[in-house]
Amino acid sequence: MSAVAIRPVTAQDHAAWLPLWQAYQAFYQTRIEDSVSTVTWQRMLDPAEPINAALAWVGGEAVGMVHYIYHRSCWTVENACYLQDLLVSERQRGGGVGRKLIEYVYTTAREAGCAKVHWLTHETNTTAIQLYERVAERPGLIQFRKPL
Repeated sequence: MSAVAIRPVTAQDHAAWLPLWQAYQAFYQTRIEDSVSTVTWQRMLDPAEPINAALAWVGGEAVGMVHYIYHRSCWTVENACYLQDLLVSERQRGGGVGRKLIEYVYTTAREAGCAKVHWLTHETNTTAIQLYERVAERPGLIQFRKPL
């Protein structure tokens, strides 16, 4: 595999980011309204917002994306970092791109003074879980939610 470069998104990256964002939604069998995706993209570019995004590039092509959000915690004085979305294009999976994206988030969160990085995945996402168990601890928590 060619060298992987990870860098924060810029305004010029929308056309590279959007197909990855749409593939992420397809993977999770969901559809996010275009108006929400537009606002999300704008937030990623706004330095005053706590939401961030980066793309993984191989040979000039975006092959992965990660979204992460800094937030307050009742358990630490420092912020935490929620790794909200992670996707590697199908043809690049298994080549280390996902690990590099996670490590990128670890580095940026550490530099931002965060106490931890945390995330969720679906219990059926067994391939990703294999990676996650190598790069993080599995605390055994169960998620509950109520749409409002």
